[in-house]
Amino acid sequence: MSLQIRRVVTGHNAKGKAIVEVDESAKNVISGRPGVSSCVVWSTKGFPVDNDGFNDPTSGSFKTTVESGTVFRVVRYEPGATPRNHRTDSIDYAVVISGEIDMELDDGVVAHLKAGDVLVQRGTIHSWVNRGKEVCIIAFVLISAKPVTAAGKPLHAVG
Repeated sequence: MSLQIRRVVTGHNAKGKAIVEVDESAKNVISGRPGVSSCVVWSTKGFPVDNDGFNDPTSGSFKTTVESGTVFRVVRYEPGATPRNHRTDSIDYAVVISGEIDMELDDGVVAHLKAGDVLVQRGTIHSWVNRGKEVCIIAFVLISAKPVTAAGKPLHAVG
């Protein structure tokens, strides 16, 4: 079964009254590697965010992050899904919606997360590994950040 996300987006009519602009099953579900599918629910560019008008930012293609912006993504990890070691130039807020998963750092440290757990990822190299028997679904908000520095050198995005 693939990832199924109902997306509801609000806005305003010409008189300034609140309205629902989008209420649909997300159409942009993709899979870049075996056992993993994802959907960008919303994205922004620039700070502060401009909430005027309506232009659905999910109709285009996406990198993992948006420079000087945000990405709200939901990801589905099947048991045994192919892991991907990576670092992003962002601060990432993650909420495990269902299932369980291991977040592995490049030094071998593992944090086991289950439904309801939250994680703040601060530019570290990591991978998501589902060793369980059930699908794991995680919601991520990635907010653009400067590259992390160590010993005076920037640690840029990789993977």
